[in-house]
Amino acid sequence: HLHKYNIHIVTTCIILCWSLFCCQNKPYVMSKGAQLEGFCVDLLSEVAKKVGFKYKVQLVKDGAYGRQEESGNWNGMVGEVVRGEADLAIAPLTLTAAREKAVGMTKPFMQTGISILLRKDISEDAGFFDFLSPFSAQTWVGILIAYLGTAACIFIVARLVMKAWSQPQSEKNTFGLLHSLWYTAGALTLQGAGPHPKALSGRVICSSWWLFSVVLLACYFSNLSSTKTPESSHLMVKGFEDLANQDVIEYGCLAGSSTLAFFKNSNNPVYRRIYEHMERTKSFVSSMDEGIRRAKEGNYAFIGESVSLDLAVARYCELVRAHEVVGMRGYSIAAALGSPIIKNLSVAILQLSEAGELAYLRSKWWASSCIADKGKVSAVQPHNLKGIFLVLSLGLGLGTIVAVLELTFKSRRRAAEHKKTCCSVLTEELSLRLRTSSGNRSQENVDKDKEKA
Repeated sequence: HLHKYNIHIVTTCIILCWSLFCCQNKPYVMSKGAQLEGFCVDLLSEVAKKVGFKYKVQLVKDGAYGRQEESGNWNGMVGEVVRGEADLAIAPLTLTAAREKAVGMTKPFMQTGISILLRKDISEDAGFFDFLSPFSAQTWVGILIAYLGTAACIFIVARLVMKAWSQPQSEKNTFGLLHSLWYTAGALTLQGAGPHPKALSGRVICSSWWLFSVVLLACYFSNLSSTKTPESSHLMVKGFEDLANQDVIEYGCLAGSSTLAFFKNSNNPVYRRIYEHMERTKSFVSSMDEGIRRAKEGNYAFIGESVSLDLAVARYCELVRAHEVVGMRGYSIAAALGSPIIKNLSVAILQLSEAGELAYLRSKWWASSCIADKGKVSAVQPHNLKGIFLVLSLGLGLGTIVAVLELTFKSRRRAAEHKKTCCSVLTEELSLRLRTSSGNRSQENVDKDKEKA
C-alpha cells in the first residue's frame, strides 16, 4: 500500500540557486533544468523504495533550515513541518535537542562535526631541512649506507687490482680512502672527480654507482616540487586551541548556525574564547559561499561543519581542512511529532548504511576535482627504490669478485714463475695491497731488484 506525503526539500541551496547562490548547499540539492538532483534527492529516492511511499517535492519558502525565533515560533523547513505544511523535510538538517522537541527526527543519515577551513599557504615558515622532504628518513639512511659501501668497495678494489696501483713499492695508490669517498660524492652530484679506475672491476663498480646516482637524482627532483605543497599536518592552525591562541588569522562561522550555538553554549574555555572573539570582532559570515570565499582570499579561517568543509576542499584545491573535528552530530530527516513514518524511515536509513549505499552516495557527490592533489607524490620510501639498490649491490659484488679473480690469476702466474705456491703468493699480494703503508715490497718486486743488481 503506497501512502502519499508532501515532502519539502529545503533549501537554502535551491532558493538561492535562483538568486545565483546555488553553491551554498551543493551537493545536497541542486537544480538541473526542471529536475532536482543531489545527495538528498538520491537518498529520498532510496528511502521511498524501502518504505514504500510516493512523494511530491516542494521548496521551503524562506530558504532556512529552521531556527526558533524569540516569539517561540519556528521558521524554515522545521517551521513548515510544525505547522503541517509539509509531512517531511530532508536536508543537511542537524539533529539538535531543540529541534527534537519541535519535530520528530530519524536516525542520522550522515555524521558530521565542526572543523576549520583554511587556505593551504597559511602555513609555517619553511624549515631549514625541508630540502630533505622528498625522501623519508629510512631512504636517506639507505643512501648513506650505499655511499659508504661503494666508497669502501672502490678503495678495496683499487688496492687489489694492478692497473689501479701498478707499482705498490714506489707509488702511492691514487684511490686512498679519502679519495674514494670524494670520488663517490662527485659521481653522486654528477660532477666527477677523476682520475677514474682503469681496471674492469673498478669500472663495473663505478658504472653501477653512476646508474644509481642518476636514478636517485631523478626521483629526488621529481618529488621535490610535490612535497613543497603544504598539507593540513603543516598548518600553523592545526586545531581550535591553535586558533584561539593566535591573533594573526581572523576566524568566524555562519551567523545564527548550530556551529555558533555550539561555541556559545560550551563550557570549554578554549571554545568560549573562540566565541567571545567572534562576537567581539563580528567576524561572522552570512552564507557558506562567503566563508569559503574569505578562506580562499587568505588570512581567514572559516569554522563550519566538516562535511561541508570537505566538499569545499574537493572543489577548491587551494583549501584544506584541519584534522581536528569536535562536536560530532548527525543529519536527520524531520517529520511531525508522533508521525508513524519516523520509525520506518530510521530503519530504512540503517539498512542503507549497512548495505554501503550511504557511503556510495557520499563518494558520488563528494568526488574531488583536484587533479593535482590526486597525483601528489609523498616522500619516497626505501621499498620504492629497492630495484636500484639491488642493481647497485649486484654491481658492487660483481666488481669485488672480478678484482679478486684478477689478483688470483696474476698470483698464479707469478707462483709458476717463481716456483711457489699460489696461496703464498696471493697472501703476500693481499698483505701488501691491503696494508696502509706503501713502503713494503711484494715478493715479485724484491726479486726484480735482485735481478737488476
